[in-house]
Amino acid sequence: QVQLVESGGGLVQAGGSLRLSCVASGRTFSNYAMGWFRQAPGKEREFVALISGSGGVSNYANSVKGRFTISRDNAKNTVYLQMDSLKPEDTAVYYCAAGLNPARMSSSYDYWGQGTQVTVSS
Repeated sequence: QVQLVESGGGLVQAGGSLRLSCVASGRTFSNYAMGWFRQAPGKEREFVALISGSGGVSNYANSVKGRFTISRDNAKNTVYLQMDSLKPEDTAVYYCAAGLNPARMSSSYDYWGQGTQVTVSS
């Protein structure tokens, strides 16, 4: 029922910034917690950040804490990931996901976007 479309990826130098967006279909966007995950070639998909349906609770992987900020605009059915101070190890395909409760495990999410590539050059 929920379709997610990510955008905003691209190529950036180390230390630079990108803002990812994820637009969701549906009329009950605020019911869903949203998560960002990433996957680099040859590596498992890993948790990046999450935000509760209301936006009142957020959580980050230690590797991005202090550099990335997750936010949402429920009126626009959109969740954002502001990425600052990017590092080469942030290079990955980034996916947004929707689930009924905020969680760090990918199995907690029912809907996934197609992903957007983020490449950070050194």
